Amino acid sequence: MSFSALGLCTELLNTVAEKGYTTPSPIQQEAIPAILSKQDLIAIAQTGTGKTASFSLPILQLLADKPRSEPNCVRALIIAPTRELAAQVAQNVEQYSQNLKVRSTAVFGGVRIEPQKYALAQGVDILIATPGRLLDLYEQGDINFEHLEILVLDEADRMLDLGFIDHIHHIQKLLPEKRQTLLFSATFSKEIKTLATTMLNTPKTIELARAKDHIEKITQILHPVDKERKNELLIHLIENNDWSQILVFTRTKRGADELRNELEAKGIVAESIHANRTQQARTLALNGFRDGSIKVLIGTDLAARGIDIQQLPCVINVDLPYVAEDYIHRIGRTGRASSEGLAISLFSDDEAKQLKTIERLLGRQFKKTFIAEFAPKPKPKPPAAKIEEDLYGNFEADDKPKGKGRSKGRRKRR
Repeated sequence: MSFSALGLCTELLNTVAEKGYTTPSPIQQEAIPAILSKQDLIAIAQTGTGKTASFSLPILQLLADKPRSEPNCVRALIIAPTRELAAQVAQNVEQYSQNLKVRSTAVFGGVRIEPQKYALAQGVDILIATPGRLLDLYEQGDINFEHLEILVLDEADRMLDLGFIDHIHHIQKLLPEKRQTLLFSATFSKEIKTLATTMLNTPKTIELARAKDHIEKITQILHPVDKERKNELLIHLIENNDWSQILVFTRTKRGADELRNELEAKGIVAESIHANRTQQARTLALNGFRDGSIKVLIGTDLAARGIDIQQLPCVINVDLPYVAEDYIHRIGRTGRASSEGLAISLFSDDEAKQLKTIERLLGRQFKKTFIAEFAPKPKPKPPAAKIEEDLYGNFEADDKPKGKGRSKGRRKRR
């Protein structure tokens, strides 16, 4: 099937050809005609399957022949869970609209709000936004949803993971009831189904390969190692393998920064990306990783869905995530666009619970691959009297998982 068979206009077909696209991906083949017919849509698909184009191209066509948006008005709203994803989607929309008279912009936190206010004052046809900044701008009177025609929730499952459900319901109340709504998600969980029933009207459902199916083609390796030697093992792996780029995940922001410093001390060009870094620093880090000037990008789970590198050879988990689904999203950054992928996890004994949860989700057990010089030391037998330790002693306060752990004080006996 060719893109011309999907009903796209000449201007968009020319743009697609200029970008070197020849055959639409499975999600594009099903989603584009459905969106052009103005159906509501639920699409379950992974990042890297061409989903951004699957909703951007038909939205551009639906808006192209209509008058431009009035000042502070928006005709299509795309909500993304992270700043990085919002910026990435906005870049794609801008590229796809190069032959059309459609104005688009992105708004998100971490940067000055004044330029975003100015852009909105010119009128925006397609607005790409994160939930928090979108509501800030609305409450300040900079956005009018009266003429909104299309709403897109991109990576809806990640928005729920990040706790944006109240934001989404609040935004929904501000929008016209008569609109076309498109929901894209990597999973079709109970929560996503519930959200869909409250926001969509008799939607068409497209469910492609699940996340677990996608990672089956990724080679997954587990290296046991003592916790205090994980960074040392990572440096050993980088120095002894011919990887052009590596995406590394740590559990904490502090851990990402400390690892970056260790790598730089060894002459390895590295950068970190996490919520404590300024938006400018995060953007520079991502751009450097994309253009190859940065070899190793170290991030927390914030980065798991905000990075779209087509030929990323390797992902390394220095720490296993607490949430098993995050493991899937992390390693899903490699093995994209039919290329081979490699995911390595450095495992210490204190992560046994996380490993079991991941294995249960995947329906498989990992084979432990030992590297002789980094094999864990035998553990001494615990003393008869077990001393309690703070489970999260090595974490920054804002890195502690919510609602877990022991409180510092103890209840008085009644």
